[in-house]
Amino acid sequence: MERNFYELKEYISLLEEEGLIDQIFAEEEHLKKRVRHLSYSSKDIEFNTLFICKGAHFSEEYLHEALGKGAFAYVSENKYDVDAPCIKVKDIRKVMPLIADFFYERVWRHICIAGITGTKGKSTTAYYMKSILDQCLKASKKPESAIISGIDNYDGIIKEESHLTTPEALMLHRHFDNAVKSGIEYISMEVSSQALKYHRTKGIIFDVACFLNLGTDHISEIEHQSFEDYSSSKLIFFRQCKAACINLDDDYAQKVISEAKKSNVTEKIITFGSHEDANIYGYDLKPGKKGIKFKVRTDSFDTEFEIGMTGLFNVSNALAAIAMSYALDIPLEYIKSGLKKARAAGRMEIFHNEDETLTVVVDYAHNQMSFESLFASTKKEYPGKKIFIVFGCPGKKALGRRKELGDIAGEYADKSFITEEDAGEEPVREISEEIVSHIKEQGGNCVMIDDREEAIKKAINEADGDTVILITGKGRETRQKRGIEYIETPSDVEYVLRFLKEKKC
Repeated sequence: MERNFYELKEYISLLEEEGLIDQIFAEEEHLKKRVRHLSYSSKDIEFNTLFICKGAHFSEEYLHEALGKGAFAYVSENKYDVDAPCIKVKDIRKVMPLIADFFYERVWRHICIAGITGTKGKSTTAYYMKSILDQCLKASKKPESAIISGIDNYDGIIKEESHLTTPEALMLHRHFDNAVKSGIEYISMEVSSQALKYHRTKGIIFDVACFLNLGTDHISEIEHQSFEDYSSSKLIFFRQCKAACINLDDDYAQKVISEAKKSNVTEKIITFGSHEDANIYGYDLKPGKKGIKFKVRTDSFDTEFEIGMTGLFNVSNALAAIAMSYALDIPLEYIKSGLKKARAAGRMEIFHNEDETLTVVVDYAHNQMSFESLFASTKKEYPGKKIFIVFGCPGKKALGRRKELGDIAGEYADKSFITEEDAGEEPVREISEEIVSHIKEQGGNCVMIDDREEAIKKAINEADGDTVILITGKGRETRQKRGIEYIETPSDVEYVLRFLKEKKC
């Protein structure tokens, strides 16, 4: 599909219509130049790039570098001392989705998008959905579906680990464009509250939007100022979808339903959950060592499903994927086979030592809701076992987690090993000390080990055959955020496999 390249003045007209222009510093000859690339990274510049100046860590040197490589103009909230046309705007976050949508010519219209939001379970549900879609596509000998998640991204061209749950608007539209170029028909994606609040998905109409749950996460001065800010950001999603799938088990469900009903683009609302009046009703759960069987009743079938992941909370994620598939008219046989085959790397991955006396669970659980679910499920599936946990909290975000996770670990874990987990610009030890103070308030036993590798090793070496070890937060990620950089490291899974092999029983 051939793309048109629009003149700089056409971008200016678009932003003027939205009242986002502050001042324009450009000659007529510049206004007639065609924008052939959009970027906010000085490492990603092509001939006639329109460069976007954004981010808390933006430096003027990035603009100089971009102009030297082929950028010819820039968009910014500030004018810099450079010899290049400047479009000075009032709000760069509102500008980015508009110009990305314009540059890529609303390419999202040519792909079916299933979006998922919630405090916990987004990644697992996205991978359940991808597996279902891939089963359906494989039967027709079509390319596998795309995914954008907090774990990784795949769009037919780019395959990478994620840094953001939902990419910035320019990158998001590029993923859509790559997928369409690659002949991909479906994309499953996580939609975070930050993406909604800061307009990354503005203008996109989702074929289906799914609401999983809402907890008290991401509330701080640098993210959401209050629970009201957090919850209202989530609601934005349900003003821009054709079908809304909503978890009836969550206390916030009725507000989401009400929002979807007010939308002029929503055509159908489908509920799911353990309530008998849910459209997708899940019941008769049968947990096993390698997965869970459960039944689902709808107006068109009443049958048994199976997921190959433990953790009773994953049934809710599976019901969400079933509801989205139902909304998209995916045949039942592919929903069943897709869920049975589905795996989310780093989610509820279970490992044992050689004689299978010790169990280690690697999971991405990182907030209050996911911690509570993980401990509840572990206690039910491993009754009477001691529980060790290895975890930390990120720097300069979701500050409330330090108390929430500390309180939960202090109450339910027999021993907690507190360590590095994307500390970023905060000292690891300061974050750990804050978590430990809350663990001790609950009478919990804990130790601080700044090095994550050493923390995992110590937990495994100290555990006996009557122990389940939970290693949370990082899963199969192969990097740690230190300062403003992401540093490559082995994944938690790699550490676990090595130390289990080395452990003397």
